[in-house]
This record gives sequence, structure tokens and C-alpha cells, in this order.
Amino acid sequence: MKEIIAIIRPKMMSKTKIALGNMGVDSITAYAAYGRGKQRGIAEEVDIAYRPHVLDEAAHRRMKYVPKRYLAMVVRDSEADEVVKTLIQTNQTGQIGDGKIFVCPVDDALRIRTKETGDSSLI
Repeated sequence: MKEIIAIIRPKMMSKTKIALGNMGVDSITAYAAYGRGKQRGIAEEVDIAYRPHVLDEAAHRRMKYVPKRYLAMVVRDSEADEVVKTLIQTNQTGQIGDGKIFVCPVDDALRIRTKETGDSSLI
């Protein structure tokens, strides 16, 4: 089993949920999250023509954290590549801030109600 963690734009949440549901991945945990990548937030454009006294460094104010959605799901090993491919196709805009995907191994899973373990606990 694999845990797939995806950090995506909030506006892509509905589209992502539909795409994953269409491929049979209905069990998703989602959180509202805030973070930043190597750009350290979104640059705010300041028109230097109207404010020539603003120094270049000050012309780009940055947000500390950017709103995102954190999705986590556990899938069978055989489904992991297809889930990642779907996440990329659904969320890739080519712009900074499209997000990240992490794929982590899962040793075991247990459904508390029925005590099922492994792949059978995922269905």
C-alpha cells in the first residue's frame, strides 16, 4: 500500500475530487492548509511608474503563507501510479504554486470496526 499526499490549490479541490472519484478513489482526507514553496509566497506586483521611490526589494512584498489543500489517501500499490498521474493531469497549470505530491510506503492498515487488515481494509 502507498499513502499519497497531494498539496494543491484550493480552487482545484472539486475537480480533483471528481477525477479521483471517477477512478474509484473515494476515501480521501482533506485539510485546509497554509504553506509556501521555494518562492516564499506570492509576489505582490507594485507599479514602479506610479511609485518610483519604492526600491526594487520593497517592490515585491511577499505573503508568509499561501492557502492550499492537503489531501491524503492510502491506495493499493497497483493503483498508486495511476492516482499520481491523475493528480498531475488534474492540477497542472504550468504556473508557480501548482503543488506537490508525495508517495510514501504504508506497512499496514486496520479497519477498526471490522478488524480487517491490509488491502481489504481500504475498500
